[in-house]
Amino acid sequence: MERISPRPIAGEREMLREALDFHRATLAMKCDGLSDEDLRRQSSPPSTLSLLGLVRHMAEVERAWFRRTVNGEDIALVWSDAGDFQVAYDASTSTRAEAFAAWEAEVDQARRIEREADSLDLTVYAARWETDITLRTVMLHMIHEYARHNGHADFLREAIDGTTGI
Repeated sequence: MERISPRPIAGEREMLREALDFHRATLAMKCDGLSDEDLRRQSSPPSTLSLLGLVRHMAEVERAWFRRTVNGEDIALVWSDAGDFQVAYDASTSTRAEAFAAWEAEVDQARRIEREADSLDLTVYAARWETDITLRTVMLHMIHEYARHNGHADFLREAIDGTTGI
């Protein structure tokens, strides 16, 4: 996944799309060149957070917001039928191939759903928030979600091999 900086001047939809893709690519870059064992390495106890856990978590988040909420698909999450996103953080038996395949598939579906929507004003009911929201809100929420977790990924990657500033 190539990381391209968002253009400083573009339409609203393009800016949101590019910012979200930039953050998606940042997570992938934080994991680049690491072994499955490195990717499963947990952060400071008692946290079980790992880079692979973040990838799994973001697969769940992509699915929940784009496929289940925006597109109204009645499907289970990738790793949890109960809707507990925290289950995805347990990557102790997961592999890079498994986690990235799931995440990349969900990103592809999210991109398709966003591109097929007529407008950022598409309004859907978000059961989790118990209110109507727009596609714009979902995209902004996803940017925030990735930005927060990419901060975690910075620390995780630095603890593994000292790499900073990707």
